[in-house]
Amino acid sequence: MAIVSTSTSAFFERSRSNLQDLRAQTETLQAQLSSGKKLARSSDDPVAASRLRSLSRLESLSNIDKSNSQRVNADLTLADAAIKDMSTALVRAQELATQAASGTSNDAQRAAIGRELDSIYSTLMNLANARDSNGHALFGGESAGDAYSVDGAGNPVYVGTASSGSLSLGEGQTVSRSLTGPEFLSFTVNGTPTDLLSVVKDLGAALQGAAADPAGAARDGLDALKAGLDAMTTGQTVVGTRMAWIELTSDRRTNLSQLRSTEETEIGSTDIASTAASLQEALLVLEASQASFTKLANLSLFNKLG
Repeated sequence: MAIVSTSTSAFFERSRSNLQDLRAQTETLQAQLSSGKKLARSSDDPVAASRLRSLSRLESLSNIDKSNSQRVNADLTLADAAIKDMSTALVRAQELATQAASGTSNDAQRAAIGRELDSIYSTLMNLANARDSNGHALFGGESAGDAYSVDGAGNPVYVGTASSGSLSLGEGQTVSRSLTGPEFLSFTVNGTPTDLLSVVKDLGAALQGAAADPAGAARDGLDALKAGLDAMTTGQTVVGTRMAWIELTSDRRTNLSQLRSTEETEIGSTDIASTAASLQEALLVLEASQASFTKLANLSLFNKLG
């Protein structure tokens, strides 16, 4: 009789265990449908959970790189706009210098041209001291203040740092956020170092009487203005190349982010159709198991056994 009792107890215990497993399976499937995630905890699939954490870290780093990229692109866009405005002002300065160099212009006309060059010089100084997206010197490198100041003699002087700051674009790639003033405003004329701001300022003064030969000063100034425009064009090319590089790395970052998102979905997201079908199957098995257990438990043999 003890053997029969033990067998009966084992039957109920086994049946109860099987039903609990089925209920747990249906609850897991219901939770996956509700949350949209396969894993409720890392222990469900340690390997998959580890990969998901790795993908999450990579995406966080990518977001930092994206923020850096947006800041650099904003600063380079500002630099590009400022240099274009400088180029427009410089082209006008060349036109004025050409007029002043002509033998048909008199001293009064040259003086008027000199005053307009003074205005262009002021415009160039303002653009050279433009601000970046954080309110710092756009062309002053790491300087928070102005890129250019005026010394005691009234001459423009670069007061920024030697180089612009760089920011990471990810995967070991960096890019400078701008140019320093000397990188596109300083150049040499006949082997003599000079800068565009000084050229325009001195030419304006020469045409207003500071030079014994204003027409000759205008002719000399044309060579310097041409060299300055060439340097500025080179600066624009550098800025444009950096912006194109940022666009390229941004496209790559977007593609990698999409690949990570796809992998995260494959690893951690619930396949709604498949999970719903599995849940329906599990519910049917559970219902059938419960019905079978009820019938077996009510057989007269079990009622008679110990």
